[in-house]
Amino acid sequence: MISRARARLEILGVAFLFSTGGAAIKAVDFTSWQVASLRSGVAAVAVWLFLPAARQLRRDRLGMTLLVAGAYAATLVLFVLANRLTTAANTIFLQSTAPLYILLLGPWLLKEPIARRDLAFMAAVGLGMAFFFFGRQTTFATAPDPVGGNILAACSGVTYAALLLGLRWMGTTGGSPASAVALGNLFAFLVALPLALPIGQQGPVDWIIVVYLGVFQIGLAYAVLTRAIPHVPALETSLLLFIEPALNPLLAWAVHGEYPGPWALLGGMLIMAATGVKSWADARRDAGTPAERPGRRAAES
Repeated sequence: MISRARARLEILGVAFLFSTGGAAIKAVDFTSWQVASLRSGVAAVAVWLFLPAARQLRRDRLGMTLLVAGAYAATLVLFVLANRLTTAANTIFLQSTAPLYILLLGPWLLKEPIARRDLAFMAAVGLGMAFFFFGRQTTFATAPDPVGGNILAACSGVTYAALLLGLRWMGTTGGSPASAVALGNLFAFLVALPLALPIGQQGPVDWIIVVYLGVFQIGLAYAVLTRAIPHVPALETSLLLFIEPALNPLLAWAVHGEYPGPWALLGGMLIMAATGVKSWADARRDAGTPAERPGRRAAES
């Protein structure tokens, strides 16, 4: 058991590790497909070593695990490809539109109807996403094709939503999310590998960054998160992890000098504000239901 204070610090550390992905991916002298493949190959080994649950693949849940792993693999590859074409800010903000797709897919996949109170959130996120395609797109050496990258980043929001829905599905039916994370990285490595070959003569710094991305930015981060998250309320966890989309653009600006345009910045702020307000409102509503009141939880435990 770990204290809640320590768990909070660990989640903050996880958010920081996640946030370094954008700047680190842009810093290496590999192609996009090489980064996607090598990063996930290293991460697959790291997750398998760091998380014992990743080695416990249940045969009766194999189909579910493969589907979730496929969604995760697509998210990993799309994130790298988008990050090499558009700014780190645009990539992370557009991936953060995942809650919009979760709401849209919920009635079909989870039999959860869209509540009227969610319509304003959906409209705000949709408007924020549209802002990324307004006006002139600023290009940088590290973001040469903002429009193409924005499209891929928006697609990563869809696959990220599918991943989150799949992990929730696994959690309610006895699956192993850790095994899906390990397999997802393995799939991403294998899918991107044909387009990653041949590997050139990159220097040691490039290889060190790729190993960092796989071992620390993915492997260690997920290992620490799975240990800390049971000790922190869901809303607090989501707010602590909000540091990632805030730090990601700042690190990319500090390292590479790239920054989002005014419309993209406005869109990102709208998406994050809408998501934060919804998380807060949902947590308050859940805390007010009889099944979630502390007294009842204590009695039932």
